Amino acid sequence: MRDTYSLYEAKARLSALVRRVREGGRVVITVHGKPAAELCPVEADDTGLENRLARLAERGIVVRRTAGARLEPVARKQGALARFLAERE
Repeated sequence: MRDTYSLYEAKARLSALVRRVREGGRVVITVHGKPAAELCPVEADDTGLENRLARLAERGIVVRRTAGARLEPVARKQGALARFLAERE
């Protein structure tokens, strides 16, 4: 079985392609003859919650807070109606 499919072919054979990828293969999907996406197996992530949170914190996606840390309020803007009425005056 080849490893490159057009988007049209990939949609028609998605179940078979996913089966192939689950067995360790890789599949390239092309759009107008140019590679656009690759299907590859998902690697198991058995590292645990703490390690995943640490990686997300390193990337700046989450911010870790210590227990008991005081949460700071978020600045609130006037509601849309109040802003609209203020502009009309």
